Amino acid sequence: MTKKDYYEILGVNKSSSSEEIKKAYKKLAMEFHPDRNKSKEAEEKFKEISEAYAVLSDSEKKKTYDNYGHAGFDQKYRTQEDIFRGANFDDIFRDIFGDSGFGDDIFSSFFGGRRGRKRGADLRYDLEVSFEDAVFGITKTLKIPKMVKCDSCDGTGALDGKLQTCSKCHGSGQYRVNQRTPFGIFATVITCSECKGEGKMASEKCDKCRGKGLREEIKEIKVKIPAGVDNGNRIKVSHEGEEIKNGNPGDLYLFLHVKTHKFFKREGDDLIDLILEMPISISQAVLGSEIKIPTMENEVKIKIPSGTQSGTVFRVKDKGVSNVHNEIKGDLLVKVNVEIPKKLSKKEKETFETLMKEEEKVNESFLEKLKKVFL
Repeated sequence: MTKKDYYEILGVNKSSSSEEIKKAYKKLAMEFHPDRNKSKEAEEKFKEISEAYAVLSDSEKKKTYDNYGHAGFDQKYRTQEDIFRGANFDDIFRDIFGDSGFGDDIFSSFFGGRRGRKRGADLRYDLEVSFEDAVFGITKTLKIPKMVKCDSCDGTGALDGKLQTCSKCHGSGQYRVNQRTPFGIFATVITCSECKGEGKMASEKCDKCRGKGLREEIKEIKVKIPAGVDNGNRIKVSHEGEEIKNGNPGDLYLFLHVKTHKFFKREGDDLIDLILEMPISISQAVLGSEIKIPTMENEVKIKIPSGTQSGTVFRVKDKGVSNVHNEIKGDLLVKVNVEIPKKLSKKEKETFETLMKEEEKVNESFLEKLKKVFL
């Protein structure tokens, strides 16, 4: 399958400046980032534009691509790890999402590693929260099973923490292999298979972790759930993923599942408005009334004007949900439903019968007027 041109993917050309390339990528990332666009097509498009930016934002990779195209470039940069090594997306995502943790680094799930940085695996935790906790926010203590550094050998995997230099790579953790191609000789850096890229090896393995340098532990983590989150939101907890022997821990990603509420529902573009369906009687609808309604915080009173129709919606300002990305708060929308009584007392029945007779007189008068017009 022929690869698409990187410049074409971002909608730029070879003469575009680095700032123009960055601006083009940022615009496309805002449209196709999986935290903004949930379609499968958007995810694939986001991978495509990110690969293009990783290449064109790096002067060395860009030069190779400009000189040799995909054929020569792919000979030198064979894996996604090679392509994304050294690329920096953090400032772009901060511009898009701020510091909320939403949309932060998702390249681990896409490519199995974060742009060449040595780090532990990311963890996923599905967290169920109540409707109230999603509206107001809450701090939760979670118990997360994860791999951590062995405390006996301090993560070295060696008995008493003593390591020796790898004889194969001489401590570098990698070695270079030169390969002749139609486009010239390219040097490929390969991770040492003997020491797994560590550069050092254990002469004697640690008894507690059996030389792995890691052990499984259930760790308690306090996590702040901000007010205004919704079902399907993802929260990143930095450095609380799995640990590795020589490198930084991965991240923990919380996927939120918000329970439904018995009375309230969220609606609106940002899901910051609450809607409540409230029953009222016929007499309240006809004559008007003042009724108490529940909110997520307390009770408030609203006035029902005389002649209110079933389905009328009343807006109560600032009684909705806070926007998770800013301080804007939604409203409470109260939809009144006029209830028709199924059973009537004798007095109520007599009252309605009297009312019906009056309505019949009004209808007869109206019919007489129509006859004068049409007959």
